[in-house]
Order: sequence, then structure tokens, then C-alpha cells
Amino acid sequence: MCIRDSNMAGHSKWANIQHRKKAQDNKRGKTFTKVIREITVAAKMGGTDVSSNSRLRLALSKANAANVPKDTVKRAIDKASGQNNDNFEEITYEGYGPKGIAVIIECLTDNKNRTVSELRYVLSKHGGSLGTNGSVSHLFRKIGILKLLSISEDDLLEHMENIDIEDFELIDNDCIIFTKPNILFEAKKYFESKSIKVVDEEISMDALTMVEISIDDQEKISDLSSKIEELDDVQNVYMNVNLS
Repeated sequence: MCIRDSNMAGHSKWANIQHRKKAQDNKRGKTFTKVIREITVAAKMGGTDVSSNSRLRLALSKANAANVPKDTVKRAIDKASGQNNDNFEEITYEGYGPKGIAVIIECLTDNKNRTVSELRYVLSKHGGSLGTNGSVSHLFRKIGILKLLSISEDDLLEHMENIDIEDFELIDNDCIIFTKPNILFEAKKYFESKSIKVVDEEISMDALTMVEISIDDQEKISDLSSKIEELDDVQNVYMNVNLS
């Protein structure tokens, strides 16, 4: 178990996640489009019952965080339930950025050739390249993330006897906990049952080790990340470098 304080230098999972979210929030229109696409695909693949469809549950949580209007969310779900010709495929691409950093790009696309062409162009323009399946995925792991409001370290340690928490970070009076993805919903329901407010919930990719780079290189890689995020087919971008 590793306990981190938000004031510790440069190695916070949450700081990197927040940096990525801020970049997405700055492209509000594209964020809406991507969240709506994720809702439709999640509902189409797993049904519209959120109690049994964890992917849809997470997509709705993202929609709420992005302030997507409720009627827009409803239309996305209805679209999945009806007859439509949208056949989006979920594909994860792996590659490299400047200084050999590892990049994982999660996409939802209805045209793989277009997606590959756009990714290859953006990566090559910024000193990177696409890799093969498995080239960098071993450098990451999936994690579940919850943000809890107004909970002390002592209180959290007591709850850890009842729920499997792999790691946590303290941020002022709040706490970010990291769990296995398959128990994320269970952990959320547990804390809510204890009247602890949960305000953020997601499944992310965590780099097992981080590459240290200069400030100048951070700017180049941040620009690359931003350009990849701008592509319509891209849902998430993960890198093994601190950009916060």
C-alpha cells in the first residue's frame, strides 16, 4: 500500500488524470460527441439497465461530469435501443511519442482505415510512431478510481478492512482511492452506504513506471496529446510521462 500526499512532487496518478481531463474539458464540443458515442456503444453492447451494465454506468457518470443535457443522454440511449446503422468498433492502438514515451490510444470508430491514417499522421508529425499490438501495453495496468469528499486518512484506514483498496492519495480534506476495475462499483456503493460522498468515478490506465523528461519536452508531448485528443475517433489517451 502506497500513501501519497498531493503536495509530493510530480508522481501523482490523480494529477496526471486531472491534466488529461482538463485537456478534454477545453474541447467541450468534442467531449460531448465522444461521451454520447460511448453511451450509445455501451448501451448497444450491454443493454440499457445500468445495474447490470457497468460500462454504461461509467459513461453516464462521465456525461454527468461533462454537464451533457439529460435529453441528449436519453437520445443516445434510445439510439442504441432502436434500429440504426452506426457500427462503432472499439480498438486500442499502441505507439510511441518523442523521447520514446509509450502511448495508448483508445478509440471508437466506424472506419479503421481513417482512424489509423489520422493517428499515424499526428504521431509522425510530432516525432512519434504507431506500434504493434503489445508493444507498450505491458507498461500500463487498468485501475478503478473514486474521489471521496471530506474523509480523513484515519477514517479511510478503518474502511480498508471492508473494501479492497490498492492505493490512495490525500488531497486536502478529500481522498482519491485506486481499486481493481472489477470492484469499482462495489467500492462506490460501499462508501455511499457509509454516507461518504463519491464525486468522481472512472476506469483508467496507470503507467507502471514514469519517464522523466525536460520542461521543453513536456510541452512537445502535451501538444501531441492534445492533437490526438482532437481526433473524433479517439476516446482516451494515456502516456507514461508526467504532464501535470
